[in-house]
Amino acid sequence: MIVRTLLAAIVAGLIAGVFMTGAQELRVVPLILHAEEFEGEAPAAGEQPAAVQPGSADPAAANHDQHSSLKAVSPIGALLDALSPITPAYAHEGEHEEGGIMFGMSRFSGTLIANLVTGSGFALLLAGVSLVIGYPITLRNGALWGACGWLAVHMLPAIGLPPELPGFPAAELGDRQVWWLATVALSAVGLYLVVLRGEIVAKIIGLVLIAAPHVYGAPQPSDISSNVPPVLGAEFAVAALATTLAFWIVLGVVAGFINDRFAKA
Repeated sequence: MIVRTLLAAIVAGLIAGVFMTGAQELRVVPLILHAEEFEGEAPAAGEQPAAVQPGSADPAAANHDQHSSLKAVSPIGALLDALSPITPAYAHEGEHEEGGIMFGMSRFSGTLIANLVTGSGFALLLAGVSLVIGYPITLRNGALWGACGWLAVHMLPAIGLPPELPGFPAAELGDRQVWWLATVALSAVGLYLVVLRGEIVAKIIGLVLIAAPHVYGAPQPSDISSNVPPVLGAEFAVAALATTLAFWIVLGVVAGFINDRFAKA
């Protein structure tokens, strides 16, 4: 039973990763490439450039560390971080050179591999949670599982740290990581209490846990100046959240379908 559940999760994660790559190529990558055109430009009149982080050997790299909760500096970094908003590592030097930015691979190949690995990881995490709480993922509830995963990992944290393009300022990376992790954990527990527990007290506690990190407040940058047009940033945030929602729905539905097939076998 456990082996079949985990196998179904891996297959579902791979399928969702392929789907995510296609969706990002259509909706997210063009916005990232457009935003990169604004990098290196002088700030508009009256605006001050973002300060370089202390201890950084490369001012450009330090400035990129402040850009966004998605760290969307290159397409592969942004697409990977669209699934995990706190990922701090990405390749920027030479990313515009022909031949790719990751182990000599093209951008598309690197993005596909990153999405396959990330999709499998999220699928295994979802399957593990279902085994622990004793609520199996089926075709009937797969979309609900996916929606809850999206809410916990993307939508609820995005209220405080929305997806942002290159050139957008952001608070210190460490502060954002701590807040994001705490928000995901509290949101996951809160959603469990609200969705799966029938007691009124449990649902109230769940809502309190979901609201707690937002009442506390997400870390914000001291300098909010940016060369990237706000409309472009808003369009990217919507596209990133929409593609991750589709990813999670596909993940949950496919995992549920495979689990049902295993149950009938």
